[in-house]
Amino acid sequence: MSRTFAFLDLCGFTAFTDLHGDQEAVAVLAHLRAVLRAQAEQGGVRVTKWLGDGAMLSGIEPGGVVDCASRVRDVLQADGQLALRGGICTGEVIMFEGDDYIGAAVNVAARLCSHARPGQLLLTARTAAAAVVQDLSPTALGSVNVPGVSLPVDVLALDPAPAA
Repeated sequence: MSRTFAFLDLCGFTAFTDLHGDQEAVAVLAHLRAVLRAQAEQGGVRVTKWLGDGAMLSGIEPGGVVDCASRVRDVLQADGQLALRGGICTGEVIMFEGDDYIGAAVNVAARLCSHARPGQLLLTARTAAAAVVQDLSPTALGSVNVPGVSLPVDVLALDPAPAA
């Protein structure tokens, strides 16, 4: 089965927690989760797993996942606390034990998230080609060596809009 996956991660969460304390950190996480749930519901995207200060998303339509990740990133950017970064990849996967996914698309999305700068969403060329999302113009970064992947991956970046 083909699915699109996004891994999203709050940048600087550990330092934020150290500086502001656990209560403020919990408030930031609660806000992330509320924003993400609302955007996922609107876009037909599933929050597959919560990952501490981030999440794994999945969806059938690449455009829905890209749009959801972009909207969450933009809301958090407007809030001005912590930036969000993400990696997005489409591909064939196997559902494992009814609630987990196994496949290169999952691994590549996770690795792209780790590679992204604060505020940046990295997506594979295949995902970008399949995702029809208005008002989003990814920039080609070329082939990137992704740890654990034998061949370079063509990657595009969705950077946040400049602050007004």
